[in-house]
Amino acid sequence: MTDWAAALNDADLGVEQALADLEREKQKLREVSKIWQESTTTVRAKDNSFSMTFDGRGELKELSFHGSKYRSLAPAQLAHQIVATLQQGRAEAMAKVESVMGTSSMTGLDFSAVASGEIDPIEMVNSLLGPMIEGLDGLGLEVPLSLDETEPKGDTKSDKKSG
Repeated sequence: MTDWAAALNDADLGVEQALADLEREKQKLREVSKIWQESTTTVRAKDNSFSMTFDGRGELKELSFHGSKYRSLAPAQLAHQIVATLQQGRAEAMAKVESVMGTSSMTGLDFSAVASGEIDPIEMVNSLLGPMIEGLDGLGLEVPLSLDETEPKGDTKSDKKSG
């Protein structure tokens, strides 16, 4: 992981570290892209009455019923099994991506949460920019606020009178 405070003191070292970090992340993204394009996950309902197949992104691609057992289930029970199996399949498909991406050592960002939409976009941007901003702050440079704050430091709004 790039030490931004040290990188700003030694530009050559900083560039070298940043490029190495970038190459590691790019390799992870290549692996994730391959999973998204080629991977499938198939899960069966607990009672084996149907199965679902998901693509590498966790999207349902096929629902297959096995035999006629599903016909004897109460509608609410069948609906519950469909939802539970759908959740299980998506989780297993996302686990494949998470096994490659995990949590970034650079940012602490959980990429599976990003992929599933569980992370707030503002939190994601702050996580990505945070290490660099902390490095600048450590050098005594004035640093803008994180994106979730509404006004920069020292900025005050005054009431305007209309005439």
